[in-house]
Amino acid sequence: MTNPSDPGRPRPANQGRRVAARNRAALIAAAREVFAEQGLNAPLSAVARRAGVGQGSLYRHFADRTALASAVLGENVRQIEQAAAEPDATLTSVLGVVTWHVTRSTAFVDLLRLRGDDQEGRELSERVRGVLSHCPTDGPAPLAVDDLMLAVAMVSGAVTGPLPQRERQALAAWRLLGIEVGPLRPVEAAADE
Repeated sequence: MTNPSDPGRPRPANQGRRVAARNRAALIAAAREVFAEQGLNAPLSAVARRAGVGQGSLYRHFADRTALASAVLGENVRQIEQAAAEPDATLTSVLGVVTWHVTRSTAFVDLLRLRGDDQEGRELSERVRGVLSHCPTDGPAPLAVDDLMLAVAMVSGAVTGPLPQRERQALAAWRLLGIEVGPLRPVEAAADE
């Protein structure tokens, strides 16, 4: 078959399953960025473009906007759980990962504000609560998990504007609450995933 944009050049073969996992990961990463920049109502075509795939690929992986937002939230929570499972994990280091997601994901901010409008949202929020309740503290006195969840929600409420401003605001809010957070960072997926 020929490529319509270049009649003399054959169209590349469909890579199918070989690239499916890579495309899904690219779509989730792109959705996180696009939703952070434009909100949850951003055009899904912008997500597909950012991921470098067609809209057909987007819809093969995610039936609708809700499914895509849920995948982003699930990935956020999975990274927080991975951070807590690291050998040297402390509450401070895990809060650095939580804060990284708060500064980059509009949907995650809504989740952590405990809106709990749906079953999946409540389950994801409970997973974050579970992680925070089991993190070893590295400060003088452990905080109750309800207080931690409230603090995360308060910090997320302070996060507005462009990314550098959101990071500064989040760190300033944590300082005002007297809570130390580790470096703001994502948790990278394992190479074999």
